Amino acid sequence: MIKTLRVCIPAILAVCAGWPNPAKTFEFELNADSSGLEASLVEASSVASLRNQEDVETIDVLAAARSDYGRLLGVLYQQARYGASISILVDGQEASEISLLQASKPVERVEISVIPRAAFTFSKAVIGPLASGSQVSEDFAPSRLAGTEVIRDTARTAINDWRDIGHAKAVITTQSITANHRQSQLNVDIKVDPGPRLRFGTLNVSEDGVVRPKRVREIAGLPVGEVFSPQELETASQRLRRSGVYRSVVLAEAEEINPDETLDIDAELVAAKPRRIGFGGEIGTVEGLSLSGFWLHRNLRGGGERLRLDAEVSGIRETGEGIDYSLGARFDRPATFTPDTALFVEGRLARVDEPDYKEDSARLGLGLSHIFSERLSGEASVAYQFSDVTDDLGSRELSFLQLPVGLTYDTRDDTLNATSGVYVDVDLMPFYETRGATTGLRFYSDLRTYLTPGEQDRLTAALRLQIGSVTGGSLTDIAPDMLFFSGGAGTVRGQGYQSLGVDLGGGLTVGGRSFIGASAELRTKVTDAWSLVAFYDAGFVGANDFGTGSGDWHFGAGLGVRYNTGIGPIRFDVAAPVGSGSGSNVEFYIGIGQAF
Repeated sequence: MIKTLRVCIPAILAVCAGWPNPAKTFEFELNADSSGLEASLVEASSVASLRNQEDVETIDVLAAARSDYGRLLGVLYQQARYGASISILVDGQEASEISLLQASKPVERVEISVIPRAAFTFSKAVIGPLASGSQVSEDFAPSRLAGTEVIRDTARTAINDWRDIGHAKAVITTQSITANHRQSQLNVDIKVDPGPRLRFGTLNVSEDGVVRPKRVREIAGLPVGEVFSPQELETASQRLRRSGVYRSVVLAEAEEINPDETLDIDAELVAAKPRRIGFGGEIGTVEGLSLSGFWLHRNLRGGGERLRLDAEVSGIRETGEGIDYSLGARFDRPATFTPDTALFVEGRLARVDEPDYKEDSARLGLGLSHIFSERLSGEASVAYQFSDVTDDLGSRELSFLQLPVGLTYDTRDDTLNATSGVYVDVDLMPFYETRGATTGLRFYSDLRTYLTPGEQDRLTAALRLQIGSVTGGSLTDIAPDMLFFSGGAGTVRGQGYQSLGVDLGGGLTVGGRSFIGASAELRTKVTDAWSLVAFYDAGFVGANDFGTGSGDWHFGAGLGVRYNTGIGPIRFDVAAPVGSGSGSNVEFYIGIGQAF
């Protein structure tokens, strides 16, 4: 049965100045047996894409009409319609016969007629030789629909399977494709030449690059001498991108095979600007204003080394009291010991002036960070910290040796505006206080998950659980910043910043040895730019480590709005305490990125 599709665009684009009486209709006439073709053809048509645009020139309509022959034919071939005929009439004249130089008068009518005819099936479907373990798709078989996409995917899979086991130069040598129009059948015979099994040769790097060639090879970690692998090649590319030194990384296979059956790789690298600066800010009615900034050098010594300086001032209020300061520096050297391991040195000076304690501290650490996979990373270090503390327990000086170890697992789709995935951060820090000769262990974990049902991404549920505990030593042997408080933007919104600690009686309050924080948010998109958020937070601080003693809970809830800037949402939250005796203060928070 002949199946006919007619796409009529009368007076399409007569909206340009001087064009007469633009017609607004876009009509289809389609035989029911051809259902499914109409939408695909319209989507592929360049003429159809112009129908609602303004100020389109006649030459653009003609160019689109001429290009539609190939575009529509491609759709038909994907659907195995090899006997189709296509006619595209522009004001009654076939578009292929109209020169673009003749585009002088406005177009009043474009008519596309497609006769798809019967779909073809495979009479023969053969490809080979195939790599060990390679399997041909069940769609590439006699009597199955013989679309070009099936043929193309089958050939691509066969080549990729050979490449996966080291045959980097595998190619299609011959393709015999014969169409029997009388029987609507396609005869396909594809020959593959796998070529020799190759090993990685040299990574060729330009000598005039911003990073020394030796260091580029160390960072890339290309396994020279091992069997070629596309995955290893992609991993090497990712390592170079991850270094932050380059804005473009292409690792291309050399054209020629070396006599020893190794294959060199050519690095095409475009450097990013070596320096970068950034600023941030957040404000809360109780915490006050926080301002932060950083300066970053991506390639300090020509070996991909990174130096970052951070500064932050927080707790800025009208009274001028309780302002915190911090200054930090971190130096990272990638590809130390292994391509995925970096050496780092970090230092920090800080003054913390909180309601329940004041602390001046200095910290210096040396360690290693390692990327286990795209999602899993970790680091371990040895650090020294000195703290001068004044709190409700008195004034004292503390000196620590610390061995912090951390693991991070992150599958979020967007770190600033996650709609799916999970985030797990676990930190374990054994410590030794030298002056009191006491040992202890601090544990902290941050667990987050995100769920967005449906395909519209309009509703996202976000959950967060924080757990912390400190064991060992007396309270006087532990720095206040190693203990736990609750309240504020990072824990329980609506409650005063670090308002929940451990009440020792007599008006004395210190941080707790145990902590639980739980938050739930429901985020709803109103438009692509604006979202509404409802949230509920809870926090617990205990006097002792988990399993012993008791503690107190407090709660907060509120509403917020988000404005999506494209690089991250601007956040505005309004929250109030919940529960008896919590007070009635309303607090607001403004920042960049979701609360978690």
